[in-house]
Amino acid sequence: MASSCTQLYLQCRSFLCSKTVACTWQYCSQVRHCIAVTCVPTKILNGSFVIKGNSTATQAKQRWKQQMFCYSDLAAKHLTTQVKEDKGVEGTSTAEVVPYKSPLLPIRDALLATESQVSLDLDAAAEFSALEVISDEEAVSISVPSAIPPASTSLRDYVDQSETLSKLVQLGVNLWKLEQRPNVGSMLLRLNFNTDVAPRLLFLKEIGVEDSRFGYIITHNPFILTESLENLQSRVNYLKSKKFSSETVASMVSKAPYLLNFSVKRLDNRLGFYQQQLKLSPSSTRNIVARLPRLLCGSLEPVKENLKVCEIELGFKENEIQHIVIAVPKVLTANKRKLSQIFDFLHNIMKVPHNLIAKFPQVLNSKYLRLRERHLFLEYLGKAQYDPTLPNYISLDRLVSLPDEIFCTELALATLEDFCLFQKTL
Repeated sequence: MASSCTQLYLQCRSFLCSKTVACTWQYCSQVRHCIAVTCVPTKILNGSFVIKGNSTATQAKQRWKQQMFCYSDLAAKHLTTQVKEDKGVEGTSTAEVVPYKSPLLPIRDALLATESQVSLDLDAAAEFSALEVISDEEAVSISVPSAIPPASTSLRDYVDQSETLSKLVQLGVNLWKLEQRPNVGSMLLRLNFNTDVAPRLLFLKEIGVEDSRFGYIITHNPFILTESLENLQSRVNYLKSKKFSSETVASMVSKAPYLLNFSVKRLDNRLGFYQQQLKLSPSSTRNIVARLPRLLCGSLEPVKENLKVCEIELGFKENEIQHIVIAVPKVLTANKRKLSQIFDFLHNIMKVPHNLIAKFPQVLNSKYLRLRERHLFLEYLGKAQYDPTLPNYISLDRLVSLPDEIFCTELALATLEDFCLFQKTL
């Protein structure tokens, strides 16, 4: 009895497995055939279907519905057949058969809501289809955004789209210099030419700055475009109150672009420093500042160091320093090493005294190589005479300022070829 029950159980299990596998394989084959016949290339984007290809939106919707109905019909048929077979096999059992309820069975009901939702999305996609034919008026009314690059390492990529940059280029501004400075490029892109740039240019024009200097000023000081007009005007008024003429103020701004970026208090402190430190009169102070306006912009530390070098290391007296500074203001900002090197050659090699150097201070601002070559050439010819009390005197001023040809013909009484040959021997 037990062996017969066991054989019956094995036969039933093999029968059920073979039926289930066959039905499943048939169902999968039918699904693949349905997909191959009705599928349309689609792409899911944000929960909606966007139809791609040459088919219209209506055809795509119909094919989609057919595909979904095919899925639901095959699923229902498969599950119904499986339940019936299960009932036939288990009919001999006294246990109650519970029908299998799959979540795929109500797909036809859910399809109605999904169809209406997707239908709206497909209509919206078809409304903005790239294949839709539009009229010429609609084509002209389409606004195309400007192709400004989101990020770049060069301002030249923005010149064609930015009115401000294009106008600055026309003024002669060197953008390649400005883009090397941090945050300057982004600052210029945020400026509006009519409201930010044009009023500052008109202000510079009103105080007497020439149009040809606009590019130089903005290239060296682009931050003048962000200064308020009230501050700029107050600084110009202060300089005029110190008896600087309008022409002098315009010249100072052209030579020192950062001049108007400093506050009135700082400008007043700088003028007071030079007047007290050098013990100059107001007119002499205005004279050196007008000729070298960057004295009001730069740091005071190099100036203080050069004054100490002239007094302690070089041994000039106070009145001699005053005379040197009034004649050559660049001495205050010159390189200390160069200043000491030229003085050492003048005083120790050429044997020129302090009072004579102070009388011709331009020699301190000359090139060391030129001074050395010309002195050695005159010494080679036996004409190195710098004492004004002796005959064949040669002025230090003419020694360093004359061109080579005039130096050879008037001072050395030789030819330019001789001087060139002598230079090769050095």
